[in-house]
Amino acid sequence: MKKILSIVFGLLFLLFAAFQYNDPDPEVWVPIYGLAAIACFMAYAGVARWWFLALVSLMYVIAAIYQWPPVFEGFMFSEVGMRSMNIEMAREAGGLAICAVVLGILAALSRPRY
Repeated sequence: MKKILSIVFGLLFLLFAAFQYNDPDPEVWVPIYGLAAIACFMAYAGVARWWFLALVSLMYVIAAIYQWPPVFEGFMFSEVGMRSMNIEMAREAGGLAICAVVLGILAALSRPRY
């Protein structure tokens, strides 16, 4: 389960990073998704400790809370463009939350069983 989750989301996070090429601030979002991809591949290879994954997950949770828009207007998945800044911020917070959840699950799956 851990290996499948790691490789699938590692590749998805690489794809997320690639989609940032036309974002107004790719220098922020490419490293954010790149770190999540690297952490997934580290979990796949068995070199990531559970506490490292948990710490990175916590960082993504904090970033998602910080990024949450002042007024939630939805995610508007039916539209490609940015209709308002609140929708863009919600999408960004959602991406950070996805990273946090995946790395949190990988942290739980990586804990040693005694």
